[in-house]
Amino acid sequence: MRRAAETFALVALCSLTMSSTGSARDHGVAGQTFPIIEPDLLATIEQKLMRLQESGGIDRMNAEFARRAEQRVRRPMPVAGITAATQLRQWAYDPTIVIEKDVRDQKGNYIARAGQTVNPLDFVAMHQALVFVDGDDKAQMDWATRTYSDLKAKIIFVNGSPIEEMTARKRRFYFDQEGRLTAKFGIRHTPAVASQFGKFVKLTEVDLSKVRPKGPL
Repeated sequence: MRRAAETFALVALCSLTMSSTGSARDHGVAGQTFPIIEPDLLATIEQKLMRLQESGGIDRMNAEFARRAEQRVRRPMPVAGITAATQLRQWAYDPTIVIEKDVRDQKGNYIARAGQTVNPLDFVAMHQALVFVDGDDKAQMDWATRTYSDLKAKIIFVNGSPIEEMTARKRRFYFDQEGRLTAKFGIRHTPAVASQFGKFVKLTEVDLSKVRPKGPL
């Protein structure tokens, strides 16, 4: 009896949901319809790449990419906000840091504990000064290279092309990528010199109009 009742209910449900030919109505179109189109994205990209390859477009793009990359290496993005010094400014930078979490060696022994303060100058000395210059400013370059030898300082550009100047002056130069060092030290003008003074780093922005020429150090 239960199976017969279920069969009867199913037949009744079907009769309610299905319309006969005589009772069917055309209600029209409720809104504008569009065909469903699903293009193969990978195939489209592949076709475009093939056309670029045939026309030499990819080779041109690679050549332009290589040119821009070389240009960026030869002349990095200038450090923003750095201008020529117009007065002498001096201050001290404390390199002390606070350890955020425990530091252990391979055997589990503590090297430093969280909350402990550490001054790197207690362990490592600055044997060379850091001299920051605008590499496109001839006066700054002449002063820096005349005043500091490679042995006494690293000359670091905030603007200009270290590679071009290395070729011209036959010595090594560096670049303050993304202005990390100048931002850390608070340098706003060049030339600027960072050197160790006890447990601090002494910073000096030099007004070249007040400097007397002297031999290299």
